[in-house]
Amino acid sequence: MTAEANPVPRGAAGALWRSCHPGPTVVVSVLALLLGLSTGLDAARLALFVGAVGAGQLSVGWSNDAIDARRYTEVGRRDKPIARGEITARTVAVAAGLALLVAVGLSVLLGWGFLAAHTAALVSAWGYNAWLKRTAASVVPFAVSFGLFPSLATLAAAEPSFASPWATAAGAALGLAVHFSNVLPDLDDDAATGVRGLPHRLGARTSAITAFAALATGAGAVTAGAVVAGAASPVTLVGLLAVLAIGATGLVRALRRPDRTVFRLVMLAALALVLLLAATGVRLTT
Repeated sequence: MTAEANPVPRGAAGALWRSCHPGPTVVVSVLALLLGLSTGLDAARLALFVGAVGAGQLSVGWSNDAIDARRYTEVGRRDKPIARGEITARTVAVAAGLALLVAVGLSVLLGWGFLAAHTAALVSAWGYNAWLKRTAASVVPFAVSFGLFPSLATLAAAEPSFASPWATAAGAALGLAVHFSNVLPDLDDDAATGVRGLPHRLGARTSAITAFAALATGAGAVTAGAVVAGAASPVTLVGLLAVLAIGATGLVRALRRPDRTVFRLVMLAALALVLLLAATGVRLTT
């Protein structure tokens, strides 16, 4: 069979992977792994937890590209496989649906509490993709989904419980930082296609400052958790300063040239925060 006769593009698998927002998908999955280890999940529950979160993140990334396919084509987003004609929106949408089913199926195996919390996080994220990104409430899904993230780890345990308030606050603050940094490079393209979320209404400069403030708030919440748990140490201070340094670097770059690097720095700071939790031995349920 010749390449021209093959109905499936030769690079379909690669195009599908690039459509899932691979950077955030990998980082969120690694965050889940680190949180699961910090919570003390056994091997079986850890595998289910990371699998459920990873599949859920795939569904969110794919649904985003499928829903925004026409918009990406209109603004000529050459970094998007659908806009480049490498894969169809239908294929990506089907992948999103299948990934969602896998995420829910794995969630069931971790208990009804985990299922409820994970479903709420996914509904929130899909709601952003489908509608809320165009409103002033665009930040709400990020606060909700990331705020629930620490509880996903604790609810996946054999004796499930919700994460402590400081962990929830740290997750929500990180969600704000992710949202305000992620949209910075796309403000003009988004506005041209009718997307006016909260960052678009506030402007690039205010959004960049808000992202840094949210990141600093998250770092402060983690530090407060360590202090309350009696686990504060020089490592805590060093970790806090490292996160703030990463955030400050992202802020300076955002104010000069808002690009994808700003978002990557925020995700790097998120990994640093979770590593700080692991290093200090702070329990998410304290």
